[in-house]
Amino acid sequence: MTIRNIFVSASIILAVANVPALAQNTNSSSTVRPRTTGAPATPASKPVDSKIGIDVQQPTTTQPAASRTAIKPKVTTADTPGSQSVVAAFNALLDGIRNANVKSVAGVYWNSPRLILFNNNGTVTRGWEQMRRNRESSYRDLKDVKLEVRDVAITMLGRDGALVTCQWTQSQTYKGTPETATGRMSLVFKRVGKDWKAIHLHTSPDRPDPSRVLPSEQAPAATTSPAP
Repeated sequence: MTIRNIFVSASIILAVANVPALAQNTNSSSTVRPRTTGAPATPASKPVDSKIGIDVQQPTTTQPAASRTAIKPKVTTADTPGSQSVVAAFNALLDGIRNANVKSVAGVYWNSPRLILFNNNGTVTRGWEQMRRNRESSYRDLKDVKLEVRDVAITMLGRDGALVTCQWTQSQTYKGTPETATGRMSLVFKRVGKDWKAIHLHTSPDRPDPSRVLPSEQAPAATTSPAP
């Protein structure tokens, strides 16, 4: 099957860098809802958080009252088999993180000892049971989670695989202390029966500690021209 790239530009509300929520538990904005490149999509029923789509204003005979609506990112997707189901699974993960809902988040991951997560703090989580316990440990101390994803790209890998990449920003209160972090994330999804499950996660900070970066990989310092 032809592999298609699905790009999502989003601005919504993801997972944390050096905080336990991301480091050990989550990874990830706004909910992504796909639409075809043809006619504008009508708004779907609104799940837990703000959803992506295009609001279509229908003509009316009277002047509508002014109202405030949330800005919704545009999503362009090709008619690739399974792509909408992958987007739905990704959305479920994001909503679970925003609500610090262990059951919702754990339900998106592959229930297998072979599940592997490369966490934002450099640790590794092996197995679905350990992932669930990590989230139960940290989620009880989380409040006011706000998650945003952007530059979302979904690549279908045949009929039974998909790759999701994005950048994320997550802020929250952990044990009474506000914190925020940003990073990049890759998720590998696999079709398991009728459902799509995340079988691997890799998240990392987009501004790592310079002391942890090899000199050969550090960005060159900015140079300035001498004054005339």
